[in-house]
Amino acid sequence: MAAMKPAVPSAPTPMPGGFTLIELAIVMFIVTLLLGGMLLPLAGQQDIRNHGDTQKIMADARDALLGFAMANDRLPCPASAASNGVESPVGGGVCTDPHGGFLPAVTLGLSPIDAQGYLLDGWGGDVANRVRYAVSTSNTNAFTTNSGMRTTGMTALAPDLQICSTGAGMVNPGNPATAVCAANTTLSADAVAVVFSLGKNAGTGGAGAEESHNPNPQSAVAADRAFVSAPQGTAFDDQMVWLSRSTLYNRMVAAGRLP
Repeated sequence: MAAMKPAVPSAPTPMPGGFTLIELAIVMFIVTLLLGGMLLPLAGQQDIRNHGDTQKIMADARDALLGFAMANDRLPCPASAASNGVESPVGGGVCTDPHGGFLPAVTLGLSPIDAQGYLLDGWGGDVANRVRYAVSTSNTNAFTTNSGMRTTGMTALAPDLQICSTGAGMVNPGNPATAVCAANTTLSADAVAVVFSLGKNAGTGGAGAEESHNPNPQSAVAADRAFVSAPQGTAFDDQMVWLSRSTLYNRMVAAGRLP
């Protein structure tokens, strides 16, 4: 009988390995970096979208003002903080808040509006995100009085809202009758109406050197006829459009309302 060979023990089957704590920490770090890199562009894209939506809302509001003027022979007064989106006073004339009011969205039939009837910009539903509106009081409130423009006549009409490229050096800020832009900073010296948004920082901004000149909850400067439309940045993010007298007169003449 052949001698039996001793059994050779087989090599142990390796057990499946897991991640070490160091490897898990590295994976978590990489995932965090990837998520952070994705979130930042998404936030930036949302800001761009909100900015664009606000510009469109204000452009539509300016068109609505022109339509109202052609139909009613005047511009509407701004809504006050207590008029629920309706011009104040109803029927125009001497406006309750000509330089620091809100767009009368209910009077103009615009949307989206909040529960109180005020038009909202693209940044959200906070009270500070209501679209604002100012109108010229020159020629004894001719622009908001029934047939006031026709009675005064185009050659005598002199809208007086000022648009400045900076708030620096502004003369008589806070005075509704005499506030003017500093020399060489005037973008418009004869705007009939101004429509503007307080931008992304509406609820917290407004105390800076630029934004403080536009009526807002944080501003210490009283509402006046001079407004600032400066380059967008961390210190200024208001958005603004204005209605020039040339555009208004052109539409009014075409509609047979002037001269």
